[in-house]
Amino acid sequence: MHIPSRRPDRPRSTARSARALLVAATLFATGGLAMPQVAAAAEAPAGASAERGDDIVGGLAEMLADATITLGGNDYPNPLRLQDGNAVDGPESWENVRREELLADFREHVYGESLPLPTEQTFDVSTSDTGDVVRKTVTIGVTGPEGSGSFDLRLFVPQGDGPPRGTSLMIDHRGSVGDDPGQSSGYAPVSTITGAGYAFAVIDANDLAPDDSGSYRDGVINLFHPSGRDLPDDAGRAISAWAWGASRAMDYLETDPDIDPTKVGVIGHSRSGKASLWAGAQDTRFAAVITNNSGSTGAKLARRGDGGVGAETVARINSSFPHWFPQTYREYNDNESALPVDQHELMGLVAPRRLVVGSATDDSNADPQGEFLAYVGAARVYELYGLGDTGLGSDDWRPETDRAHRGPAMSYHLRSGGHGLTGADWDVYLDGDLFSRAAAPAGL
Repeated sequence: MHIPSRRPDRPRSTARSARALLVAATLFATGGLAMPQVAAAAEAPAGASAERGDDIVGGLAEMLADATITLGGNDYPNPLRLQDGNAVDGPESWENVRREELLADFREHVYGESLPLPTEQTFDVSTSDTGDVVRKTVTIGVTGPEGSGSFDLRLFVPQGDGPPRGTSLMIDHRGSVGDDPGQSSGYAPVSTITGAGYAFAVIDANDLAPDDSGSYRDGVINLFHPSGRDLPDDAGRAISAWAWGASRAMDYLETDPDIDPTKVGVIGHSRSGKASLWAGAQDTRFAAVITNNSGSTGAKLARRGDGGVGAETVARINSSFPHWFPQTYREYNDNESALPVDQHELMGLVAPRRLVVGSATDDSNADPQGEFLAYVGAARVYELYGLGDTGLGSDDWRPETDRAHRGPAMSYHLRSGGHGLTGADWDVYLDGDLFSRAAAPAGL
């Protein structure tokens, strides 16, 4: 429509229209806008194009998201930017679009494709009562296209006036948890956990995939891949198999009448902390995810390299432990900036469930600052649910040590000392209600 009174402003209107066309065409080239929308920007009459162009530019500005965010002064992928360049605008687009995009990228580039569901699964349960604790040994049988196998789940359930406060499921790569309900150590204080009112479950990672480059397939992996053939380059290796085993253990815990399946948290330390984080990112049945001193390809940001402290890098971890991750991950040796994802986005996949990150001041190999920054970065996803309070008070490194920092759904602590899962860590994990989103003055 021709508007005489706007004739003197036509050059300005044309500029606006051109600007709209340029932005629209750019979005079309990147898959963010359909061609009819580009044509609409180009074909609008000159007089009307001022309003039409402003509408398009304004709308596009609302849709677009920055490609990166800044953590610790460096740029990292924006977890809330869709692959088409648009912004995640709420929980629905996160859960239905962005979450699936990120999972696909982590499977393709970092952890590998997970094993499929078993074609058949069985649970063989034996029970003994020691008075204060009921101990159950559950043999979980799994069948795949290449055969059948099994692994054990040990479960310790405190007896009391009511059900357990929740259940901690540990992925144990040390094989150090026995059958005695009275056993206790800094790493796995069974009696302390049950005494605090929690059930404790544990699977031995080596039963699922031996932690050895020559035999890691001998657990469950060869039930799904022919043993005489190389694995596909993008197939998950040991870390993925351990995470898969945690989900199969969860399959059983959902059936146990003594366990509330809505209050199960998965926990791992070091290499098992990588697996617990990957398990919790994929399997939303876990109400809480605890990753303790997990470092590279766990809680630590990959793009930090060695973090200036000699921390483990992608290249080092692939060289030292070639059986942990798929061949595709090796493309990022000394090339972390090419990764389409980073670990703050993995943590974000736990949202809105409780995320718990434990670091240690002297654990330079795990880069505690890199773990802290990833935790801070994940808060952007939790903000979609109104749960972005990290409990830290400040995003600046370093936070107060030997203190539990708790937000409604995010928890963090930096313990004094070196690499390990200690009684001090468990004191934090057991103090407070792990499965509550209510704010607390201390504990998790």
